[in-house]
Amino acid sequence: MRLTEIDALKLFSESDLLDLAGQADEIRKKKFGKVTTFIIDRNINYTNICKNECKFCAFFKKKNQAGAYLLTNEEILEKVKETVEAGGTQVMIQGGLHPDLGLDYYENMLLSIKKNFDITIHSFTATEIQHFANTEGISISETLKRLRAAGLDGLPGGGAEILVDEIRKKVSPKKIMTDDWLNVMRTAHSIGMKSTATMVIGFGETPAQRIEHMKKIRDLQDETGGFRAFIMWTYQPGNTALGGEKTGSHDYMKTLSLSRIFFDNVEHIQGSWVTQGEKIGSLTQSFGGDDLGSIMLEENVVRAAGTHFEMSVKKMTDMIKDAGFIPAQRNTEYKILKTF
Repeated sequence: MRLTEIDALKLFSESDLLDLAGQADEIRKKKFGKVTTFIIDRNINYTNICKNECKFCAFFKKKNQAGAYLLTNEEILEKVKETVEAGGTQVMIQGGLHPDLGLDYYENMLLSIKKNFDITIHSFTATEIQHFANTEGISISETLKRLRAAGLDGLPGGGAEILVDEIRKKVSPKKIMTDDWLNVMRTAHSIGMKSTATMVIGFGETPAQRIEHMKKIRDLQDETGGFRAFIMWTYQPGNTALGGEKTGSHDYMKTLSLSRIFFDNVEHIQGSWVTQGEKIGSLTQSFGGDDLGSIMLEENVVRAAGTHFEMSVKKMTDMIKDAGFIPAQRNTEYKILKTF
């Protein structure tokens, strides 16, 4: 029986963490047994110049600020080359909302990558897509079709944060609002482009607002079936204008378990070693998570906020095995390429 928002809030508020984990783990076992997947990819941040200036972001720079950069096509291709040579199957290209770049910059980037490498391009957040469309003066649909023709394979779920405008207006007032994010994803799904969905917790949102966020994703998934996975992590307050304290692991794990129970129509739930570290990352496998994301050959946004954990294929497979699970390398479509 499908969990309602009211029931989900009651479950979150009244359940013991381990009871909630047990329910999530049962669902995980039925779906995936003991297999935990991961992917080898690289996050390529083509620019840190951004007009949004989100309060929770430690990565962005203003256009003429010291440390501001924009990668050349040659620099991006070199990063893709290194990824392929390291066994990577995917690049996640994301960046700030640069005020001066037209859609041709992104089209040329994608075309040159696909011309030179056989790799999946899972790139550009909904925030970026809407920015590209606005800058070019065309629709979201036309923007996505042009990017797809140039080589874009799918969209990551970044930019969602909390899909409640009350929270968004506090932490990122210049950023797209809830309906905008949902519209970009709906449009992508309508042209056959798959994506992931994300949530960032720790902005001072209530449990009810987290569940409201999840409900909006679940409703859109009912409509389109376009989300491959749900990925949640915690806000990292270091070096940000917003500041505040990190959300604890107990809260993170409880919300993770609830998401596995709530999302009866989203196949995969990803645990975050990137923000939680290896120990908690490993534990997510018993709290509903069936995927541990990427070993991340490069990551800059979380690192800019002062949180940094290193990962390798050996560390990843050992981490999974040590928790009693079976490691498997996957691709973007969650097809298993290799079991360890």
